[in-house]
Amino acid sequence: MHTSASLTINENASSDVPLDLNDSLDRIAPEGPHYRHDDEGSDDMPAHVKSSLMGASLNVPVRQGQLAMGTWQGLYLNEHRNHGGSRKVCVTIQGQKRSDGRKYQSSRW
Repeated sequence: MHTSASLTINENASSDVPLDLNDSLDRIAPEGPHYRHDDEGSDDMPAHVKSSLMGASLNVPVRQGQLAMGTWQGLYLNEHRNHGGSRKVCVTIQGQKRSDGRKYQSSRW
């Protein structure tokens, strides 16, 4: 992850949700000349603030080899720069083996 991007779990049923989240974050940390750190442009420091507020890591529940999220939930990779570069996500899975020794069928998400 980059320090100007974030991860979140949020409602994924309405296409208005990411737009409203972005608008809300823009009100909290607007672009402008009022930041000391502006070496990379006027969108850089607001992006760091937004990333800090949203978070750069998540714990995502997995049950029986599947994401165990609510019906309306989705994972968001949020880019807070106006022209951010490519981003990579690192996934670390923690858990325990099934008690019966069998393996879950693999699935792609």
